[in-house]
Amino acid sequence: MGSLLTFLAESKDTRGSFTLIEGLLKPGNEPPPHVHGREDELFYILEGEMEVYVGNEVFIVGAGECLFLPRLKPHTLAVSSPRLRTLVLFMPGGLEEYFRARSSRAEKLELPSEAVTYSTSDLEPIVRTLEEYGVRLLSQDEVAEQMPLYFAAISKENTLTSIAE
Repeated sequence: MGSLLTFLAESKDTRGSFTLIEGLLKPGNEPPPHVHGREDELFYILEGEMEVYVGNEVFIVGAGECLFLPRLKPHTLAVSSPRLRTLVLFMPGGLEEYFRARSSRAEKLELPSEAVTYSTSDLEPIVRTLEEYGVRLLSQDEVAEQMPLYFAAISKENTLTSIAE
C-alpha cells in the first residue's frame, strides 16, 4: 500500500507476545479508519510527524514521541510531513502476517515510487483479509459517530478539493 515495512521482531520470534515493525510512509498511503479486535498498537516516531485520530481525540506525534493505541479503540493516522519513519509495536503479535499477505518483497530500502494505496485500491479483498486478522474498517457512518474530528477534517478536505476543481 505504498509503504516500506521492515519486520524487526515477528510473532514467531517472540512466542506470540509482540511484533515490531519499522515503517516508512508518506502522505497518501495511510490506512482508513479502523479498529483492532486483538492487539494494542504503539507508535514511536523516528522521523517526521503524524496526526493520529483516536475516537474523539487527535494527537500530533513527532520525532522522539510515542503514542499507545489500545485495542477496540477506533483510529487512523495522517502523515503530516514529507515522510514518516516509525517503529510500530503490536501486542500480541501476528498482524505482520496481514502485511505479508498484502505485500511484495521490496527491491530497495526506499518508498516505492509507484504503488497502489488504500485510497486507490479495491477495498473489498483488503476488508476480507483484515477481518481474518481481527481488524475492521469503519463505515462512513461509524467514522462520523465515533471519530468526529477525523470526519470533520476529511469533510473539510473534500469540500476544498471540490471547490478547487
